[in-house]
Amino acid sequence: MNTVPSADAFGKLAYLVIDDFENFRLSMRHMLQSCGASNIELAASAKTAVQYCTYNHVDVVLCDYNLGEGRNGQHILEELRHKKLLKRSSLFLMVTSETSREMVMGARENQPDAYLTKPINRSVLAERLGSLINQRNALFPINREIDRENYPEAISLCVRALSRIPRYKTWLMKTLGELYFLLGDLSHAIKVYEEVLSRRELSWARLGHSKVLLANHRYGEAVQSLRQLIVSHPDYVEAYDLLAEGLERQNRPGQAQKVLERATGYSPNGMLRQKHLAELAESNQDMETAAQAWRQTVRLGALSIHDNASHYLSLSQTLCDLSEGNTGKEGKTLASEAFSALDSLKKRFPDNDILELRSQIIQCRIHAGQERLPEANALLDSIRPRLTHSRSLGLETGLDYAKTLYRLGGSNEATTLLGELTEHFGDNPEAVKKFESLLDEPVGFRTKIKARRLNREGIAAFESGNLKEADAIFSKALEMIPNHPALNLNKVQILMKEYSATDGSTSLIERCQHHLDRLLDLPEQHGQYRRYLALRRKLKALNP
Repeated sequence: MNTVPSADAFGKLAYLVIDDFENFRLSMRHMLQSCGASNIELAASAKTAVQYCTYNHVDVVLCDYNLGEGRNGQHILEELRHKKLLKRSSLFLMVTSETSREMVMGARENQPDAYLTKPINRSVLAERLGSLINQRNALFPINREIDRENYPEAISLCVRALSRIPRYKTWLMKTLGELYFLLGDLSHAIKVYEEVLSRRELSWARLGHSKVLLANHRYGEAVQSLRQLIVSHPDYVEAYDLLAEGLERQNRPGQAQKVLERATGYSPNGMLRQKHLAELAESNQDMETAAQAWRQTVRLGALSIHDNASHYLSLSQTLCDLSEGNTGKEGKTLASEAFSALDSLKKRFPDNDILELRSQIIQCRIHAGQERLPEANALLDSIRPRLTHSRSLGLETGLDYAKTLYRLGGSNEATTLLGELTEHFGDNPEAVKKFESLLDEPVGFRTKIKARRLNREGIAAFESGNLKEADAIFSKALEMIPNHPALNLNKVQILMKEYSATDGSTSLIERCQHHLDRLLDLPEQHGQYRRYLALRRKLKALNP
């Protein structure tokens, strides 16, 4: 049974009370003093609270969730955790009169130690806080070693504590699993979780077990386990995050996106999850979902420690893609929103020359997408002198510039720029993948989707033996993206199959050569390069 610690135990700790109402701050201080506390600081705002924690050690934070306009208790907890201004042994209690699921789910992601619901009296405070202080004191040596990143010693202390303080066994086993995982000792980590699960099905243990399965590349088992966990605990958003990661590793990005969409439905205020959803939807060419997730990311980031200029740029780029070629009311509205996002970027991150340059490059594309070519070209001409040296552009600025050049008819210049960027960033696989994607499909996302659909249909027709239909489908796709490597090589394979099925038509050989000639400048590091060489050798054998 938990007992309220002595006044001396309360008195040894440093407290911070955060609330925008002075009467509540004073009332809370009075109750803490009656419990034996003496070192009590009061703060009325997030800024004051974070500043105080930056320069002072705090053992217990009692923070109201709703602090009026501006940042709330969730933002304070998020920032304190991110900046590591709270030690593992410090306690954070969220105090609130609001009990909406949205609030609880959002705050829970940053793991407060407890919730206290207003109104609060002295006996409730003493009992709830007293229980947490007892646990804090009992586990203090372990948390101290974790703060020092001395994980082996923390593990040793955990193991010894299991027999000494069995009332905290759940905490100790959970911490043991996390520490073994941190050290990369996956065999011991999974044993910890399996021992817990053999006695009782606990959600945190199932999540930890699945995390180890993923780390061991046992993706199928992890995904199945996490799906079952979500069925049992549909509001356990951490399980959705891990499931999405597992599905991505299985190369199932569409399913991963649907999982994150469900998670954001349960917990819409998780900014980093909204960002992940936006990136995933964008890679899936689901620009409507991406735009909505980027909107949420920007909105939530305005008060978050995780706010970043890239969110505004990504939102404007997605809206630019959606508005491209749509000069009706909807397209104009999207284009206007894209410009507004860039205006917000300038206000939020002023006096940044690189961001200003990227913003102007994107603005060129927005104008062009709305058929305002004179404005687009005039703006591009005004910034060209700052874009002459590809090495100094940086990866993202260079990609933005290449996209804009393609959109404004500068295909040769864009291809040359991508070649130079590949030389500069060739040792970065993710960068090379982006260059390759843009070289293959230097068109708007709507055209990409149509061409990809035709590619799938063409492959299906080829595999079913319908060569004429496949030929016609790939011809249609190549009208959209003439120099697409995979499309051209697929076309060559069809023509070669037709050639072998006939007496050997010279025109088929010539058409094969035509499509291979389109790829004469294909970079050696391109994913289709080896296939290109193989088909070239095969064509030469057919026509010696």
